Amino acid sequence: MSDLFDSGTPAGRAPLAAQLRPATLDDVIGQSAVVAPGSVLRRRIAGGALGSVILYGPPGVGKTSIARAVGNMLGKSFRPLHATRSGVSDIRRLADEARMTPLLIFVDEVQRFSSTQTDDLLAICEEGTADFIGATTGNPYHVLTPALVSRSTILKLEPLTLEEMEQVVRRGIGYLRDEGVDAVLTDGQVRVIAGRSGGDARRALTALESLAVGHGTGRVVVTDAMLDEVYAAAPVNHDRSGDAHYDVVSAFLKSMRGSDPDATLYWLARLIHGGEDPRFIARRIMIHASEDVGLADNTALQTAVAALHAVEKIGYPEAQIVLAHAALHVARAPKSNSACRGISAAMQYVKSRPPAPVPLYLRDAHYKGAEALGHVGYRFPHGDPRGWVEQEYAPVPKGTLYQSDARDAATFEKRADEYWQRVTGQAQPRDGGKG
Repeated sequence: MSDLFDSGTPAGRAPLAAQLRPATLDDVIGQSAVVAPGSVLRRRIAGGALGSVILYGPPGVGKTSIARAVGNMLGKSFRPLHATRSGVSDIRRLADEARMTPLLIFVDEVQRFSSTQTDDLLAICEEGTADFIGATTGNPYHVLTPALVSRSTILKLEPLTLEEMEQVVRRGIGYLRDEGVDAVLTDGQVRVIAGRSGGDARRALTALESLAVGHGTGRVVVTDAMLDEVYAAAPVNHDRSGDAHYDVVSAFLKSMRGSDPDATLYWLARLIHGGEDPRFIARRIMIHASEDVGLADNTALQTAVAALHAVEKIGYPEAQIVLAHAALHVARAPKSNSACRGISAAMQYVKSRPPAPVPLYLRDAHYKGAEALGHVGYRFPHGDPRGWVEQEYAPVPKGTLYQSDARDAATFEKRADEYWQRVTGQAQPRDGGKG
């Protein structure tokens, strides 16, 4: 049996991840929603009418592997293109070939195609000259032309779960064993590789290959020190400009809103570990201190503002403590959405109606001649023992814009509602007018 890593191995030998590509969709690990029997992809293959398909997902989740498997199942020659290295002439050459030989054209990083390249590709798809699969890590609805999106079946691929990643690693170990390299790993070490790979099968297999390479044939006992060496300079799987970034940020914000401190810390740690700018994180916490906590606990905004000032002064690693402090304050505080909801309602109210004139008694009266203009009648609240007088300040029915989110907790908003009800004898309208 040949030695995968011996000195006689050809220089151009494919990486382990490439050698383990599945031959059919039955061999694909994970992505059950896309490759399962009865799925859209399976039905299109069975009908011999694949057409145009866009596979969308983070790196290493199987986009290229699925495309190759589909080509095998269709019995069509697989012709890969890369958007940064292939021009219009390459596309037209494949179109000519497809008129004589059934082809599946695969374009990696299809979002980088120019408008001319995209137009030529669309012509091939619409004529039925060849089937097409495009792969992108960006959201197709954001990064692809509307014409390509409208003519394609969009299939989203997800990062592999920890259990699926373990299957990938064990498949790699089995393949190496068949090739004469018996890599021995404990269950814990397999789980470390699976976990450290962030749902990226290619990264996991690259790590496994690095552990096994250079030892010759036979038994290779992997140690924890070897694992540490492989991951010492491992890149962090966090694209600060892609969907993964926005998804993690979204999970972080929703965890604070949902008052889950453990989830808040987990997603915060993901952002910090990914090298996210602490000022960006602090600004997001500041926004949600008002949006989600608001009048329930006014000190949450103070904490968030202080956190932004602090991280501008100290930076990582200590900044992570400050960020955790502010994020946990927002997560643990009682919640009120009334400020966010109120200003949104007010903006919509202003946009949808003609501007109301300012009542004469509320107009500026600090200049000579104001009284002659009728700017009189304002009642000074501090002139009343209660600090309040009955007076209309805007032609907006009470509760139209601001509706209290006061709940059972003794929040500022709850105390304010009770105070003003005692003073005015009127209950403050609650969210949805149900209060």
